[in-house]
Amino acid sequence: MMRWLAALLLLAIAAPMAAQDTMPPAPYAYTQLEDPAQEEQARELMHTLRCLKCQSQSIADSDAPMAGDMRHQVRTRIAAGESSDEIREWLISRYGDYVSYEPQISSTTWPLFVLPVILLLLAGTVLLRRMGRKS
Repeated sequence: MMRWLAALLLLAIAAPMAAQDTMPPAPYAYTQLEDPAQEEQARELMHTLRCLKCQSQSIADSDAPMAGDMRHQVRTRIAAGESSDEIREWLISRYGDYVSYEPQISSTTWPLFVLPVILLLLAGTVLLRRMGRKS
């Protein structure tokens, strides 16, 4: 009985995961744009965007289906005449700040930029005081 229940549970979990990979890739996921200038613009932008599934690769380098969808979006929007900044802003609004390798300082990210400086100043102050006491 437990084996049947475990097999049923495994099937219930595996079925949605298998369905995601059966979708064909988006048309521009692996196909370059015909205009070399537009393709170069797309490639430059894709190298600055993070794959949300891989987390350590850009969407230009990743083979994840989600990265393919993002490459398709970038190429489609560049072919439609949008600028790289407009596309980046759209992707950030859709996926959050994490998608960009070039983070912007905002009300939610400023501590990430300020805290390291504060910690370095604090560590320097502590070191100077300790060195002054020993002399």
